[in-house]
Amino acid sequence: MESKLKLTSFGEVLRNLRETSELTLREVAAIVEIDPSLLAKIERNQRQPSKNLITNIANFFKIDEKELHLTILSDQIAYKIIDEDADIDILKVAEEKVAYIKNQRNE
Repeated sequence: MESKLKLTSFGEVLRNLRETSELTLREVAAIVEIDPSLLAKIERNQRQPSKNLITNIANFFKIDEKELHLTILSDQIAYKIIDEDADIDILKVAEEKVAYIKNQRNE
């Protein structure tokens, strides 16, 4: 994934995919089986997509589902840090916790 795409929110990625394909909100919503108003909120980053919706979007636009998951998870982490007015150092602690938890699960 290009560096700029990593900085793009899930909603922006989705809107870009839709507009590049010259599709309306209604058309994409019908294809991925959600309400157009929900799709609009997701594009504006006001709502988060479900895992099933991410799969449907990846399949429809023929893009890597893992990359979409990466985008949405990084959005969630970024917004959580901003909302909590947390210091960026929290990412280092979280990285250490992930390693610790993975190690515990593998024992």
